[in-house]
Amino acid sequence: MNMFNWMEQVIYTEKKMALPILAFPAVQYIFVTVRELVADSNHMAIGMRLIADKYKMPAAMTYMDLSVEAEAFGAHTVYSADDVPTIIGRLVHDEEAAESLQVPEVGAGRTGVNVETVRKAKMLIHDRPVFAECIGPYSLAGRLMNVNDIMLLCYEEPEMVHKVIRKTTDFIIAYVNGLKNAGADGVILAEPLAGLLSPDLMKNFSTEYVREIVDTLQDKHFLFIYHNCGSAVSKLVDEIGDTGCFAYHFGESVDMIDMLERLPRNYLIMGNISPAHVFNTNSTEYVRLETLKLLRACSKYNNFVISSGCDIPPNVDLDNVDMFCKTVEDYYYRQSLWNMIS
Repeated sequence: MNMFNWMEQVIYTEKKMALPILAFPAVQYIFVTVRELVADSNHMAIGMRLIADKYKMPAAMTYMDLSVEAEAFGAHTVYSADDVPTIIGRLVHDEEAAESLQVPEVGAGRTGVNVETVRKAKMLIHDRPVFAECIGPYSLAGRLMNVNDIMLLCYEEPEMVHKVIRKTTDFIIAYVNGLKNAGADGVILAEPLAGLLSPDLMKNFSTEYVREIVDTLQDKHFLFIYHNCGSAVSKLVDEIGDTGCFAYHFGESVDMIDMLERLPRNYLIMGNISPAHVFNTNSTEYVRLETLKLLRACSKYNNFVISSGCDIPPNVDLDNVDMFCKTVEDYYYRQSLWNMIS
């Protein structure tokens, strides 16, 4: 599939579809725990197929689990029945640990499970592209060095931080290449921790490394979608735009109008209904109103595709997801009718 053509079709189609980051709620369809899901490529691939059957979306997505790559490096991962796995503790404590940190092989930890998930999902899903997920190089380094410490270390021990990010970048290139070879049509690269940096720090510790990853692997058959939900994104538009990506996904703290105005009109821009405060804790009517509010503000931009701000939690009320997708479908249907008679 030519993914640049796919992106143009998404941008210029009149009846747009929603593209939420919707994968973990598959546990509600296949009746397994999150812990069971993330350990089994069969569960994950079947879950993706069931989500694709249920919701009309322009792409299928794998699972946004940002613990996978850090676990492959040896970081301590905490699992639970109902929540996405998380990383705790600090693997890299000092210069010596940074120097001795080994870049794992693709297949270490659960990375092999994720590669297999993509291969199996491509066997089950034929009517839309399949996007894999991976973490960004700075955000991965943060999980290895502790997310609360790495920003200070950027000032105090920049060489050590660069040494770790060099290794995380090398691993991400190899891992994403494995996902690509398994059949993925693209990848959502999540770099949320970089969304807290100053412009200079982001350029030095994130953008240049992301650009290397994108330049190495992106082609007409494989598209990168850059995801950031950091609170300082509005101050980092130039740095984000320098990543080499042509598609972007933003979190709930980001002003979507600002992004649509400042990024090129031929780039795909997605976001940003809150998973926690809208999808997960409110009524279907509130979901409808928030969805309409964002659509009315942003639908005049052809390159806008409405989405969740981040991944939707596993145990979300599926009625809220149904309402979100139905509201989007109805909105663009009415828009198309209006265009026909006007």
